Amino acid sequence: MNVLETSRLWRETVTEMAAENTDVKVTNMLVDNCAMQLIRDPSQFDVILTENMFGDILSDEASMITGSLGLLPSASLGDAKGDTPIGLYEPVHGSAPDIAGQGRANPIAAILSTALMVRYSFGDERLAARIEQAVEHALEAGLRTADIFEKGCKLVTTSELGDAIAFKLQAAA
Repeated sequence: MNVLETSRLWRETVTEMAAENTDVKVTNMLVDNCAMQLIRDPSQFDVILTENMFGDILSDEASMITGSLGLLPSASLGDAKGDTPIGLYEPVHGSAPDIAGQGRANPIAAILSTALMVRYSFGDERLAARIEQAVEHALEAGLRTADIFEKGCKLVTTSELGDAIAFKLQAAA
């Protein structure tokens, strides 16, 4: 929580929900401390629950632990009637207009966001795992877009990486 009025409302709401869900451990942290802790020891976090502004900042920082915003999917889940949660699935990154049309964008976050949708909204664990395995296979094969390129790997375009992942996914069907 920080000093913004919306942050105080957020904290009150989370505190009320925590009291109703005693099986979930809730720890309050100022956003600047959370950012520091995330970089110092990311494994201490299971879930970070925050309002949009702070979530956007923290997710950008967290992306650098993996090496790129292009690798991080996200899911914003809400309650629905029945067993299927309502979800908004998207890459953590923005639209990257500065590289639009250049074939440099990393499609992995969008593809992994689809895996989250298949898992949580459609309940298909098998297909979600196949999508994730197809992404892993492409990375293990050394395929890299510019944002994650390293010596000894093959630099590919957005389309080439997406096609390689799609090929592996279809082959595993």
